[in-house]
Amino acid sequence: MNLLLHVCCAPCTIYPLSRLRKQDIKVTGYFYNPNIHPYKEFRRRLASLRDFADKSNFKIELETEYGLTEYLQQIVFHEKKRCPICYTMRLEQTAQHGVKIGAEAFSTTLLYSKYQNHKSIIDIGKTIAKKYGIEFYYEDFREGWQEGIDKSIAMDLYRQPYCGCIYSEQERYDKKLQKKLKAQSKID
Repeated sequence: MNLLLHVCCAPCTIYPLSRLRKQDIKVTGYFYNPNIHPYKEFRRRLASLRDFADKSNFKIELETEYGLTEYLQQIVFHEKKRCPICYTMRLEQTAQHGVKIGAEAFSTTLLYSKYQNHKSIIDIGKTIAKKYGIEFYYEDFREGWQEGIDKSIAMDLYRQPYCGCIYSEQERYDKKLQKKLKAQSKID
């Protein structure tokens, strides 16, 4: 199988790429992440991914335009649904690019993260797959969570402390917001 793998960052790519290669799947990476904020973080993730690709003989295609404006135009006033909107933006672009380059399927390294909503990613991926006539490949890569972390440390790759968007950055560092979210989750 020839698969286009949406990559969010180098550390999250390590385990999925290893698993896919073990299955003799031909993998090309595709970096498209308009959600990443701030600009320096975006550039840092790109540099780390390039470094990883060089060390791993991993072919990647990079969308290097900083897409924050496009991302915010989709998210503002829809913050409570920001993750599904963001998944859709990134997976749709990946599927379109996959069709363009003749890939048989597409997937995403978001499926490696235990912090992402797999059901939402699967549902969105299948809907987009049907729309563009390309298969959405699902595999639960979370089992390799620690292995990916350990290898990223061993490779001395930049490991970001939050998902990427301005909202996840706030959730990571704003202690008052963390307390509020924790209290809300106990009520729900």
